[in-house]
Amino acid sequence: MFRFASLVSLALASSAFAQTYSATYLPSNVPKTTEEGQSGTNQCGTGNDQNSMCQNLYINSLDDWCIYGPPQPGPDSVIGNTERIEVAWCLKPGHGTRLIPDGTITGAHFIQTPDYVQVTGVGDLTKINIPQGDEGGELDPHGADGNGNPIGGLVFSSAFGQLQQLHEWTNFVAFNEFCIRACKDGPNAPRLCNHIYDVMGCDWNMPGNYNAGFDQCKGDTGEPMGVYGTSTFFQGQPNTPAAHPVPPSSSCTPTSSIGNGLAVSASTSASGSGSRTSAPSAPTGPSGSRTSSGSSGTASATGGADTNGAMSSLSNGVELMVAGAAAILGVALAV
Repeated sequence: MFRFASLVSLALASSAFAQTYSATYLPSNVPKTTEEGQSGTNQCGTGNDQNSMCQNLYINSLDDWCIYGPPQPGPDSVIGNTERIEVAWCLKPGHGTRLIPDGTITGAHFIQTPDYVQVTGVGDLTKINIPQGDEGGELDPHGADGNGNPIGGLVFSSAFGQLQQLHEWTNFVAFNEFCIRACKDGPNAPRLCNHIYDVMGCDWNMPGNYNAGFDQCKGDTGEPMGVYGTSTFFQGQPNTPAAHPVPPSSSCTPTSSIGNGLAVSASTSASGSGSRTSAPSAPTGPSGSRTSSGSSGTASATGGADTNGAMSSLSNGVELMVAGAAAILGVALAV
């Protein structure tokens, strides 16, 4: 790993100013689309429709959250093929999205920390058009071109008070397992919702409860994925470290079930069991499983451009350090 010891302090000095966003929206003022090439919409209304092309997610509570899934069923609708066009599937009606059919989710665990909200769980996600056996992939607000995966995807939450857009988020979804984390805007958000580890799956990126059952808890903020003290692991290095321990949680409130109580369904190409299997730690082939994103760069309304893997992260680090050096140099020249 390259080291720039003389610039470390400059990077730290500038880190709080490194992440900016060109736009911030609410559902009430968002335009029809927020990125060029978007297949769906961000003006979603307040109803629900199983043919909705809404691309807004909400993460509010145990009974009010969403994840992304394919718009159409079929064997070709693996996440690696559809990551650019995914649509929102939500538990609760009223967001203008498709509804997750009751019985799809067999385990969901909502955690709110000071810095992010997170849902981890299991289920038969073939009911939201993910093909049986698809080990899935990672979705995020950046993507290779800065427009996001899916293009134009937005995430909102009222977990931290009033409803607000959360610019940094990461969502893994497979045929039988899911996880989503959305970070409160701030200097730590890009690290806590990092998305350069797209082949590592839910367990490694978001340590948590992936068992059957339902609960909502308060939790401590976990360690940033891939960061181990003063060392940072980059995807593709020969030795993969273990996932961080699950952060402590408290004030858990269990419930027997979650759902919307509405008789909705989605066409599926095959049925699944809803039980959990282990996620792979490497790409599984040409389907694009777990290979959908990279590290963040200059952010737009949905995020910023990124490229995959360690070289992107290294480039980000260099850019950050140069920004810090420029800022401090400017001060020195002014004096």
